[in-house]
Amino acid sequence: MLRPASLRAIQAWLVLSVGCPTAMFAAGLPSQSRLSRTNLLIYRTPAGEVLPVKNVADWQKRRAEILSGMQRVMGPLPGAEKHCALDPQVTEEVDCGDYVRRSVTYTSEPGSTVPAYLLVPKRALTDSIKAPAVLALHQTHSAGQKVVVGLGNSTNDEYGVEFAKRGFVVLSPPYTMLANYWPDLKALGYQSGTMKSIWDNIRGLDYLSTLPFVKTNGFGAIGHSLGGHNGIYTAVFDERIKVVVSSCGLDSFVDYYSGDPQVWKPERGWCQLRYMPALTNYAGRLAEIPFDFHELIGALAPRVCFISAPLGDTNFKWRSVDEIAKAARPIYELYGAPQHLQIAHPDCVHLFPAEMREKAYRLLEENLR
Repeated sequence: MLRPASLRAIQAWLVLSVGCPTAMFAAGLPSQSRLSRTNLLIYRTPAGEVLPVKNVADWQKRRAEILSGMQRVMGPLPGAEKHCALDPQVTEEVDCGDYVRRSVTYTSEPGSTVPAYLLVPKRALTDSIKAPAVLALHQTHSAGQKVVVGLGNSTNDEYGVEFAKRGFVVLSPPYTMLANYWPDLKALGYQSGTMKSIWDNIRGLDYLSTLPFVKTNGFGAIGHSLGGHNGIYTAVFDERIKVVVSSCGLDSFVDYYSGDPQVWKPERGWCQLRYMPALTNYAGRLAEIPFDFHELIGALAPRVCFISAPLGDTNFKWRSVDEIAKAARPIYELYGAPQHLQIAHPDCVHLFPAEMREKAYRLLEENLR
């Protein structure tokens, strides 16, 4: 998660520049015109002046405004009030050959228990070694988190299994309001399923950090479709994630289904409760949404980010992904790490094919071993 000092700096900057952050979140609308989604090399001062980004310190001010924009739509990122004992429990363990599959639960906040799968290579249990760990996030699928651990009859989604066979510890948490996981968002104080899932993922990293066989100097996040943007959102808020892999997980909000107004109605597309219902406020004026993936990918810099955007994906447009990368790349260059942002366009439909998964696995092995 963002280091406490970073959080304090962001909160202080927000108060100076826009007043009380919670008032902005409650409004659901930007209090001033948003900065360009395609030009990330500008930032706004507390006085409202727009200046060029000349260094990383300047960029951090723009990054803070991006996080603010996310929370205006998603609701505020939980803080100390949501922290509680994880109380992890193992409810089942299955021998899968090279690894064991554990059904586990952990308490992400008072009144909310998360059911997940934990895959542990046997070598990590028997050889007293610490293994790298990854969040394996599932797509929109009736089997939920089962799909990435080999229990969903979907071969291209079994990246959790493939990681475990390569020696990674894998945590596969559920996404809010899918399969067997239906927390009461209203009772828990959430404005969106997106923020609830971000928080569950962050607490999942806390859980991984308690395991004696897990390396804790950096984690990975990988996901297809829903899992692809779920991982990006989480990594923007949690800097412990050092490598992010997104398959078929994004295009610009302004390009989504070519701006079809039908998909910006309540409980359609991005506007469903499980995602971000406040986006209905921007129907007909998508350019005013206070964050977009150009900015989110930039906010991951200088960490490793690999995006697979198939040529035949009818959900998310690959040309839009290229525009997103074009906008984000100057931030990676600012950090001296342009090679850390990688885009690929496999010739397939909305899938995570074997050659893209192999590329992703190599990236995680190179950067987390």
